[in-house]
Order: sequence, then C-alpha cells, then structure tokens
Amino acid sequence: MRDSAPDPRPEALRFSVLGPLAAEARGRALSLGPLKQRLVLAMLLCRANALVSVDLLTEAVWDGEPPRTARKNLQVYVSALRKILAEAGAGDRLAHRPGGYVLRLGEGELDVLRFQALARAGREAAADGDAERAARLLRDARMLWAGVPLPELASSEPLRAEAERLAARHLTVCEDWAEAALEAGHAREVTETTGDLVEQYPLRERLRAAQMTALHRSGRRAEALAAYDELRQNLSRELGLAPSPVLESLYRSILADKAGPPGAARTVRRRPPVQLPPDLADFTGREETVAELLHVTEAGGAVGVVVGPAGAGKTALAVRAAHRLENQYPGGRIFVRLHGDDGMPRPLASVTAELLGHTDAPAEAAHGDSGRATALWRAWLAERTVLVVLDGADDEAAVRPLLPGTGRSAVVVTARTQLAGLAPAHRIQVPLLTTAEALDLLGRLIGAGRMSCDRPAAERIVTACGSLPLAVRAAGLKLAVLRHLPLAEYADRLSDTSAVLDELVVGDIDVRSHMADQWGQLDEAHRAALRRLATLPLSGTFTVEEAAAALGWGQTETRRGLELMIEAGAVVSPRSEVTAHATAYSLPHLLHLYAREAASAAGS
Repeated sequence: MRDSAPDPRPEALRFSVLGPLAAEARGRALSLGPLKQRLVLAMLLCRANALVSVDLLTEAVWDGEPPRTARKNLQVYVSALRKILAEAGAGDRLAHRPGGYVLRLGEGELDVLRFQALARAGREAAADGDAERAARLLRDARMLWAGVPLPELASSEPLRAEAERLAARHLTVCEDWAEAALEAGHAREVTETTGDLVEQYPLRERLRAAQMTALHRSGRRAEALAAYDELRQNLSRELGLAPSPVLESLYRSILADKAGPPGAARTVRRRPPVQLPPDLADFTGREETVAELLHVTEAGGAVGVVVGPAGAGKTALAVRAAHRLENQYPGGRIFVRLHGDDGMPRPLASVTAELLGHTDAPAEAAHGDSGRATALWRAWLAERTVLVVLDGADDEAAVRPLLPGTGRSAVVVTARTQLAGLAPAHRIQVPLLTTAEALDLLGRLIGAGRMSCDRPAAERIVTACGSLPLAVRAAGLKLAVLRHLPLAEYADRLSDTSAVLDELVVGDIDVRSHMADQWGQLDEAHRAALRRLATLPLSGTFTVEEAAAALGWGQTETRRGLELMIEAGAVVSPRSEVTAHATAYSLPHLLHLYAREAASAAGS
C-alpha cells in the first residue's frame, strides 16, 4: 500500500477547496469567472466524481429564489467552465448526465480528494497497528488544510453546509492524528498542535483527551489536570453536562499519575460490533442516492435521514451504504429495526437494550431506568467511531434519545415521514426507479431472455408497479415462480387498477400490507384528504388549484394541507424542473390506488 500518491504532472490541473477556491494549470492560476460561476464550480468540486443535480446547483447559486431562466443560466456557467477546462487541456472533464453534471478529477488534482485518500490510508495503518505510519499519513492529510473552506462563498447555504462538513472532517483527522502520534511516542508534538485546536473547539472531549494525555506524558501533569477542569466548567456552563465517563477515568488516572498509553484501554474492549443485514445482490440503480448518503456520512458526526414511501427501498439503500463504509467506521456498524415482527413500534427501552448489548456496559447497568440506559449508550457512542442504522422511525421521539451528542459516530435513519423536527439532519429523498432501472430489476428476477421476448409487456408491468422497488420485486418473484405465465397476460391483469394490489402478492411479500401500514400511520385528517385526492388522475401531477377543487378547500388551506402531507410522506412535490411556475404535486402511485380503495370502502 502506498503512503501517498505521486505528485501530479506539472501541467496537470490543481483545484483547492480546503481554503479559498483556487485553480491552476501548468503552474498558472486560472481565472474562474463571476461569482455565480464560481458557486457552480465550487459545488461540483465539493462533490467531485459524483452527479450534482440541477436542483442542488440551483439552490447553491440562487438560495431558494431561482429566476425563470435558472436552467439556461446554469448551462451558460457550465459552458464557460468547460471553456476554462479546455484551455487547460481537460475539456472533457465536466460532463452532463440526466438530471445534473459530473466533474471528473483525479486524487492529485483536488486537495479534498487527496485529503480523503491520506486520511483513509492513515486509519487503515492505525487499524493495522502501525502507529508511526498512521501518524505520518494523517499529518500529511492535516497539512493540506489551508483555513476555513470557501470563505468567500459562505453566502450560499449549500456551500456553507459543505464547508462545515469539510471542517468536521478536518477536526476528525486532527484527532485521529493526535491519537496515532501519541501511540508513536510524539507527545510533545501533540501538545503543541492541540493547544490551538482546543481554543477553536473547547467542548470537543476527544480532542481534550489527547491534549491531556500529551501534556501528562510531556511532564506537564498540572496543566493536564487544569485542561480537564477547564473542559468540565465549559460543559457545565454551555450544556449543563458533566464530562463523559471515559474522560473522567483519564482524569483520575492522571491525578494518580498512572495514565498509560492511549491504546491500553482499547486492548480490553470487545471486537467492534458489525451487525448488518446482507447487501442485496440484485440492488438496482440508486447509485447517485447512495453516493449522496456516503458523502453525508463518510466524515462522521452526521445524521442522515433517508426518506421515501413504503416499498421505496430505503432500508436496502441504507444497508448498501453501511456495507461500503467499513473503513470509515472502525468502531463498528450496527443495524436496529425500530418496529417489531408484528409491525408495531418497539418501546425505546427495548431498542436501547439491544444497542447496549453491543457495548461494554454490563447487562444490568441500566435495568429499569430508560434515562440511564440512553445516557450510557450515548456516552459509549461518543467515544467511538460507529455507524448506526435506525430502520423505520415513525417520529422524532423514536430517534432523538439515541443520537450521539458529540464525537465521530454517525446515524442513518430510514423513515416514511420527513422527521422535520429532527435537526441538524441531512435528508435524502429516495427516488423511484427509472423505467430502465425497474426493467433491469425485473430482468434480474425473471431472466433477461424472458423479458427481451416481450419488452413492451415488461414495460407495462413496471409502469403498473409505479416503478416502486417492492412492487417490481413482487411482480418479478411471482413471474419467476409462475414460469408458464406470459408477461403480456400478467400485464393485462395489472392494467385493471382495482386489481393491482391483489396481484402484487407472492410468498411473504404483500404490497397491500405495506400500503396499509403506511395508511395506518397517517392521522385521520390526512386519510380523509387522501380519499378525496384519490379522485385525481393516476400517475399525474396536480396543482394547488386542482387539489383545492378535489378537497373543497380554499387555496391557502389546501397549500398548508399539502405541505403537512409532504412532511407525513403522503404527498410528494417533484422538482424535475427549475421553474417559477406553480408548484406541482403528486401522490405515490400505489398509495394512490390504496386511497381509492379506502374511498370506495368508505362510500359503500
């Protein structure tokens, strides 16, 4: 494994976002154009080698108030950036893709890519027990930092969020380096470096622990004890909290003049927990959404909420991302379902007990005391780098007590609702499969040869399924079992909208039961509104005016009602076009069918 990548060629591109936005080619600084053009470039660089949607670019440039000509203006900015790249001999790097743009760059061409590669290699070296090499690699990563990222573009909310994520990654790497350097015996260097960082992040316990250990090993015991006391006072004044049990233990060991090497405590801990469902072998599409979730969680300390209707594949997407994040979360990866086998929400005490089963806490430590149990869980989480997937949250109360207050651990929550009260959190809307992706999934289940024999019928099947992964899977598995059933005949069955949910049943997969579960989670006011909205045409969008006519409400009341139903996951607002025209809304296809059934049953 190489310690670092070779320097790029003298004529190669060099972009920088770990500080002010800058670019050069052949040793010459590049002029990056007007502010809006630089905003576009900065967002592309922050998500280099991944699709950046037109919606996100629009938000970055116009901050929620795009002009009617926004899409055309973006094309102008992209064209100008391509011209700049072409002059540097890299005109093909900025490519258009359905829904957005991708800027392709190598590790040596963008400082943040090199930063991530060095950090990853350093953590791998630390996991292998090579503290000296880990410290060297992490120091190299740390030295790429050139100040607050993109300070001149902080007026853009999306770029400000990207800058905050980069700052969080930098701090985590500094902490990783400090611990590796202590392991390697470089206590004096850690003492010198952590002083400035502690001033910037006075409540960061992991950083303070490294500083205390370094001071003590440098013969400055009184200063190490004073550093603890300063943190204790800051935590009490700012948050009303006491230092964590781990930090308190370190303080006592220094007080007794017995602070051992930082690795000593780790050697007695159990193996990091890895409790994940298997990744789906036939997982199809969604690579851009997976990339977004990886981007949110790779630095640690984040909360990602994966949102989508019943059957959209939220759990599969979260599990796929968790399997890919092994190197970023050496402390473990844990998956917990928030509903029992009966479909009912699990009590918080039950969920917390399961989580504590993965920790060092004795089984009886918090028996009968849910507050102490969640406190123990959060304290354990704060001292490690763990990824937790909480699957199927009904509301914020099911999640909030389980989130880490500090530290590098991250949480991914899957939910049908927006969990709007959960903050700060990055929400990722799970899109429906495209027709091509739905056909790909169907072909994997029934065989590509069988599907190619009647592709039009296959297209009718996935359309009737609303391109919902669970529904396509149910249809595919049913056809895989009923080998004698022609695709055209099954497509004809699904063309009867009143029979679709009856047909999407195979084995223990029953799409109607998932729709019924989502329906049951809605309050009666939303269910009543959906029964009326179900009279609108299937698979189409509608305006506030059309919804008001169906509901019999005024436009203001209708708009508010639709927004509440968006939060509840019962209505979606497609954003495929950047436009100043009236907002369009739609109902998830199979929930629309279920609402029609409910309306029919209520009227009978």
